[in-house]
Amino acid sequence: MIDLRSDTVTRPTPEMLDAMFSAKVGDDVFGDDPTVKELESKTATMFGMEAALFTPSGTMANQIGINVHVQPGDEVICDETSHIYNFEGGGIAFNSGASVRLIKGDRGRITSEQVLGCINPDNEHYARTKLVSIENTANKGGGSCYVIKEVNKISKLCKETQLGFHLDGARLFNALTETGDSPKEYGALFDSISICLSKGLGAPVGSVLMGDTAFIHKARRIRKKFGGGMRQAGYLAAAGIYALDHNIARLGQDHERAKEIGRVLKSCSFVEKLMPIETNIIIFRLNVKFTDKQFLQMLEEKGIAAVGFGPQTIRFVTHLDFTESMLEEVVGVLNKM
Repeated sequence: MIDLRSDTVTRPTPEMLDAMFSAKVGDDVFGDDPTVKELESKTATMFGMEAALFTPSGTMANQIGINVHVQPGDEVICDETSHIYNFEGGGIAFNSGASVRLIKGDRGRITSEQVLGCINPDNEHYARTKLVSIENTANKGGGSCYVIKEVNKISKLCKETQLGFHLDGARLFNALTETGDSPKEYGALFDSISICLSKGLGAPVGSVLMGDTAFIHKARRIRKKFGGGMRQAGYLAAAGIYALDHNIARLGQDHERAKEIGRVLKSCSFVEKLMPIETNIIIFRLNVKFTDKQFLQMLEEKGIAAVGFGPQTIRFVTHLDFTESMLEEVVGVLNKM
């Protein structure tokens, strides 16, 4: 099966497995797993931030970060398509007791002007605006990337209005590959950043949350409350270290393969609309020729797995395990449908 459901479906390479099996481990809950410490130090240094925390998932990293920033009754500003709002099980309300102010952005990207218009006045009738969160790349925006100039504007506004600024950077390295911006540039703009190791970077498990030392001290306590403390987690952290060392530079291959699929889809009679393709996510809307269920079934019969992403909408995601020969197979199938 050619699996285009997500970039989370990758499996460790033999070299990554070797790194995992040879990892030095301790008990991370006691704070003495050397490989976890190495991963946390490595990511913090990469982004120019003071400290980092290894977590089991991107959802947990985001939810811990939000929980540090807000108190019950506070409000979080984000785009209406944000992962933290749509795909984290209502965690902002459940875990932190906070409300959400949604912005209709441009393919998942919001502006400083929009944020300014959503900050509540200091009045007891309103929730206290406390945090702004952006997502880069934006999943439901088709892997769209922020221009760092706009991120700078939002960061400046947050500082001026004393709001926290969080980045859901699950696919941040995909964005950096396209824009040429550096991790340290991003680290200077945010109070907290989460990155995912198990998407484009190909690790089997794990995300990292970054911030200053005081922030991560609080985050570690919340991770414990959320049940995210792991013991000999160095075996997993070793995969993350390998991914950071070896799998960032090759992300451009995933992007090129996604764009090649996009070029084919543009000429397919069953496609009504194709989102612009910037990174490794392809989202397109079907016309009346097929329903989304019919289309997914037809793909499955040809040995291709994908996901529905709304009414008449399909998502493909290219990744480390999606090869050139698989690309040729997918292109051939699409051309014949």
